[in-house]
Amino acid sequence: MKIVKISTLILSIMFLYACGGGSSSQQETEAEEEAPAETAAAPESAIADTAILVIEGNDMMQFNLKELAVPEGQIVKLTLKHVGQMSAEAMGHNWVLLAAGTDKAAFGMAAVAARENGYIPQDMLEQVITNTEVIGGGEETTIIFEAPAMGYYDYICSFPGHWGVMQGTLTVNPG
Repeated sequence: MKIVKISTLILSIMFLYACGGGSSSQQETEAEEEAPAETAAAPESAIADTAILVIEGNDMMQFNLKELAVPEGQIVKLTLKHVGQMSAEAMGHNWVLLAAGTDKAAFGMAAVAARENGYIPQDMLEQVITNTEVIGGGEETTIIFEAPAMGYYDYICSFPGHWGVMQGTLTVNPG
């Protein structure tokens, strides 16, 4: 598992160099200073109301949250904010909640060819619970959905090459 994380970090840095991202010392410093992932959970009082979740993506291909949690059946209002500066064409982000058991790698690879559909492969729609549109730096988008059945669900950014590092888990707890 540690080897996968290190490999993913190396691939991310290589991708950023290829895309003309900041200087190498800047990238190394930012990678070293990466804060531990935070978790956003809906407050207990939100069960009867809508759970408000906000997740950010940046120009370093990172979500600020690796874990989200909501109660089963909860109405969720999720806002994705792109806090970077790069355009949607160069460094677009979306938030895709995958059905349990979905092969993230297969989905991510298929997404590369689905530009016209917001990087959501149309032949894999049954594996998508919900998703946002693709946004660029300084933009945000919001979706509203009902939390699925109790369990663990992967979420990713399906923009080409992002799924390997921009991913996390939505935990759906008993309602």
